[in-house]
Amino acid sequence: MTNSVEQKVETLQHLGLDGLRDIWRAHFGPPPPARSPEMVRLMLAWRIQAAAYGGLDTDTKRLLRQVSAPQAEGLSLGVGTKFQRIWNGQEVEVEVTDKGFLHSGKYYRSLSAAATAIAGVRWNGPRFFGLRDSKS
Repeated sequence: MTNSVEQKVETLQHLGLDGLRDIWRAHFGPPPPARSPEMVRLMLAWRIQAAAYGGLDTDTKRLLRQVSAPQAEGLSLGVGTKFQRIWNGQEVEVEVTDKGFLHSGKYYRSLSAAATAIAGVRWNGPRFFGLRDSKS
């Protein structure tokens, strides 16, 4: 890192949320809605460094798109992930694909849609497959 970029990133360590948002606004426009100073600090440090040295290369961007899609109610699921559980005495499975959530040869737009199809009544997908506490 050049001294100037290092100094800018180091300065972020001493700022609260309002100060971080002020810097973001001055350089990049409206700040993100994140409420965690540490999260905004990390995002801002990334943006400063990416502006100075360039962002991610094409291969890395492609890999991140593959790994991060699709999303299931806030959970980032990698293609190939399989969810299994016993429902009414039978083992059921849903697989994450690049086209959606696959169950018994049919694709669903969300894990919840697949869980609802399996159960016959409306279900939260992450809760159905035990990814979320039943109280949340």
